[in-house]
Amino acid sequence: MEAELVALATAGATTIVQQMATDGWTRVRDRVVAFFAARGAASPESVEADLETTRAELTTAQQDGDEAATEDLEAEWRTRLRRTLRANPEAAAELRTLVDELTPTAPAQQTGDVHNTISGGTYHAPVIQVGNMTGGPRTGGQG
Repeated sequence: MEAELVALATAGATTIVQQMATDGWTRVRDRVVAFFAARGAASPESVEADLETTRAELTTAQQDGDEAATEDLEAEWRTRLRRTLRANPEAAAELRTLVDELTPTAPAQQTGDVHNTISGGTYHAPVIQVGNMTGGPRTGGQG
């Protein structure tokens, strides 16, 4: 069970920190404050202040390209969530729901038919058949 709580706390912390950089942060912040306040982990005001401090630090880290600082912020919230879940294991369901709601879904894989037509005799070169190709084709010797 401990491994599940650690994984959930990790997912929660990552989601919270990622959401700090979105336009919907205010709504997310209010939900996170309510999550912690309902468990008596801290007063709503102190949780909100901590979240806003983290958001300011995240903004600075992103502007500076400081990935280590972002990882540190996630680690702080992971620890806080893990402690909350240990003290209140029943909170796992609520946190899981919150993470599921806030985690963007991956776009569906696009599928389709690709048709190539080669005419005019024998073709002595590679033929590339793909649905999506980025960077353009490369031929011998170019890297």
